[in-house]
Amino acid sequence: QVQLVESGGGLVQPGGSLRLSCTASRDIFTFVAMGWYRQAPGQQRDLVASITRDGSTDYADSVKGRFTIAKDYTKNTVYLQMNNLRPEDTAVYYCNARPGAQNYWGKGTLVTVSS
Repeated sequence: QVQLVESGGGLVQPGGSLRLSCTASRDIFTFVAMGWYRQAPGQQRDLVASITRDGSTDYADSVKGRFTIAKDYTKNTVYLQMNNLRPEDTAVYYCNARPGAQNYWGKGTLVTVSS
């Protein structure tokens, strides 16, 4: 079992920045991958960014050049740095962890981009 706790969401103006954090309940060093997904009202949950065990990253086209995913093994934490935020980035952001074949999700953190 893995528990994931997200933090860092909130209200930000267009063009602003936020950093999301996701802390796992156990060592993430051997996890196959971790990632961030988001779900806007009435829409499906989509991948935003992911990072594999060897550090390879993948991003949705809509966030490339603006968002950065990183992990800190010493803190069992994965981060999502979000810059130049746009209103269309508004969504609940969910942390995902894959220690192996299983999938674990956090409860989500709300990001609202509005003036």
